[in-house]
Amino acid sequence: MTKLGYARVSTNQQDLKIQIDRLVGEGVKNHPDYLFTDKASGKDDDRAGLELMKTKAREGDHIVITKLDRLGRNTADMINIIDELHERKITIQFLDDGISTEGAMGRMVVTILSAVAEAERHRILERTNEGRRAAVMQGVKMGRKPKLTQKDVMQIKDLVRLGESKANIAKKYNISRQTVYNLVQ
Repeated sequence: MTKLGYARVSTNQQDLKIQIDRLVGEGVKNHPDYLFTDKASGKDDDRAGLELMKTKAREGDHIVITKLDRLGRNTADMINIIDELHERKITIQFLDDGISTEGAMGRMVVTILSAVAEAERHRILERTNEGRRAAVMQGVKMGRKPKLTQKDVMQIKDLVRLGESKANIAKKYNISRQTVYNLVQ
């Protein structure tokens, strides 16, 4: 069994040192073949350090990560990564969270995390819909703001009645000629 470590920070301005020191303290060798890092958002699927770690990890290896959210921000992707490694008989330990996929309880942990991910997606959707409904009830108009105000529409109709060319009107209001035609029909 080889111990591998993974550390991630979200931006180049952040420092990996605290995580690396912690992983080394847990027995991970401070060497590029054992310690993998990324300076990228957890929502990014394309993280070179994570992909290299997954490629180098072999059956029986043990991956150590300081916190669950270092693996990723998107819960569904984290579950996929955990499932992929579990299928390859590679265990993961999240130090701060006290979670490990090791042993008989490991599969249950992954299953629970999957259920939590599913519930989280539903809760986010419910809260989003509730927020939209509340905003609409308070008079908030959803969608993008109209390019033209009611006053603009009236002025455009007046200009057409006065004989102004639709091309000039479109240019003046930064709209298409078709929009001008649609307004005066």
